[in-house]
Amino acid sequence: MSQGEARPHDHGLPPALYVISGASFAAALSARALDPVLPHIAEDFSVSIATAAGFSAVFAFTFAVIQPLIGAAADLFGKPRLMIGCLAVLGVASILGALSTSFPLLFATRILAGVGSGGVFPIALSLTSDLVGPEKRQIAIGRTLAGAMTGNLLGASASGLIGDFLGWRGVLAVLGVLVIVASIAVAAGFRGAKIKHPPKTSLSALRTGYRTIFTNPNAPVCYSAVFIEGCCVLGLFPYIASFLFDLGETSLSVAGIVIAGFAVGGLFYTMTVSRLLPWLGVKGMMIAGTVLVASQLVAVAFGPRWEIQTLNLVVMGWGFYMAHGCLQVFASELSVEARATALSLHSFFFFMGQTVGPLAYGFGLAHGGKGPTLFASAGIMVVLGLVCARLLRQRAPADARA
Repeated sequence: MSQGEARPHDHGLPPALYVISGASFAAALSARALDPVLPHIAEDFSVSIATAAGFSAVFAFTFAVIQPLIGAAADLFGKPRLMIGCLAVLGVASILGALSTSFPLLFATRILAGVGSGGVFPIALSLTSDLVGPEKRQIAIGRTLAGAMTGNLLGASASGLIGDFLGWRGVLAVLGVLVIVASIAVAAGFRGAKIKHPPKTSLSALRTGYRTIFTNPNAPVCYSAVFIEGCCVLGLFPYIASFLFDLGETSLSVAGIVIAGFAVGGLFYTMTVSRLLPWLGVKGMMIAGTVLVASQLVAVAFGPRWEIQTLNLVVMGWGFYMAHGCLQVFASELSVEARATALSLHSFFFFMGQTVGPLAYGFGLAHGGKGPTLFASAGIMVVLGLVCARLLRQRAPADARA
């Protein structure tokens, strides 16, 4: 019996979720922090915006490729300690980035930051899934997402504000200090949190876990879907500041506010998921979410004022997490014994999509233009929601225990 199932009388959610949400918040601060200041980084190092957008791609790629190793390590050696160590690595990498004297050196620090960030969020989801049974899991994951969304919100909006006063180096320095302080605070919180450590998984059990995951018919659908999400939605973000520059809006604070709108939409999702789920059901959530995303991609393609684009990003974030939250729950049920591995693979494919996304958008914008590129992404998202609603089914993991 899982820890969440061991407490059927508890109608609330475990207090340890607050600690897990805090860890997600700290890691998420860095995810979108450089997007608002990319034009200034490009100017300082005399590179193009497309080249500077490679920071998002390399961060996502490193985050992605580390996932199979992180998931296996978490299942083998325990999750909380690994998560806290990764937070410390992320903080140090950010401080080193602030001290970078060349573009390649800054690029290298973003690789290290991707490694640190990559160890936090999937483990947070896995711990949440360990603590809460399937009947409450989507709501619990929503609470964990709230921490990440708040981090994304502050990371994007505050970085634009700090960038206007202290430059992009100030952004990374402040971020690094905050994440290191957060790692200490989260470590203290875990000492008081009543999280039972599950038995460590053996290598043979881990191999069995991989077989369990990939023989589940939901696995290829889940992993393909999050790859496409990452490409079509998150791949757009490095170009939002340059879109605003094209409209004559050169304030980094404004770019940060627009990008932060997506996180506001994610927070709105966490506040509405408990009402939307009984009303729409899982299939309805996936279809409605992808349609909302598609509609806002089309709206952004027409280049409205930044105030309107902020609202577009709010609605886009709400719709995105309506669909993405469903996929996370399906991924958490691919395996019980190797749940951290299953969710790390989920993050692997999601961030591989974010790696390909900026490159695909760069190619599309250069050869097809803004409108056709965003229209194509919108169409793909609508098809994705319909396909997922049709193919994904609730299935008990093959290694589930009574």
